[in-house]
Amino acid sequence: MLLTLAWGSLFFPGLFALCNWTLRRSRPEWTNSDRLMISTRLVSSVQAVLATGSGIVIMRSCSDVVNGRHWLAREYVWFLIPYMIYDTYAMYLSEWYRTRDQNHGHSTTFRNFLSQNRLMITHHAVILFVLVPVAQLKQQHTLLYKVNGILTLATFFSCRILLFPFMYWSYGQQEGLSLLQVPFNIPFFCNVANAFLIAPQIYWFCLLCRKAARLFGTPQAKKDG
Repeated sequence: MLLTLAWGSLFFPGLFALCNWTLRRSRPEWTNSDRLMISTRLVSSVQAVLATGSGIVIMRSCSDVVNGRHWLAREYVWFLIPYMIYDTYAMYLSEWYRTRDQNHGHSTTFRNFLSQNRLMITHHAVILFVLVPVAQLKQQHTLLYKVNGILTLATFFSCRILLFPFMYWSYGQQEGLSLLQVPFNIPFFCNVANAFLIAPQIYWFCLLCRKAARLFGTPQAKKDG
């Protein structure tokens, strides 16, 4: 437990520092804000890959959907704690560099950070959202950016929303129930808890869809104008 916690405390900040140092040497023309943004998103992506891989291993190793236990599930929680602490600080650091030209003090910037990132900070209690940092580099017009947007929508929908019916389906397969029968054969608080968990996921997915609609609708709108 303590060893896993220590490894996480070294791994995530170390990867962030390494990426930031590499970008400082290879892209000296970039601003501190751009380098920090790329570094934080890279670390977030690595964490997402590790979490997904761990989830696949756990899912394939446990035959009992409800009572099955795997050592990786316990250990990864301890590995994730340093990441959550690191990422909150990295997000604040990025906000500080982005707004420091406005002559705000740390206290003002911190209050604005908390106010403007309530959902993201809450989100950190569950899992991080993977973003590719192309927007501030003015690459919205590129095919890579649009392909990334499509992949983001697809992976978010598959891993954040379809996860819940998959859990119900898995339990139904184990107990010999259809997907529609599962909600009526599990404790009521389980359905309530899942509803609270999926609600923000649906909200964020709607925001992603709105952003994607603006992204793919912009050229046509300019053409019509």
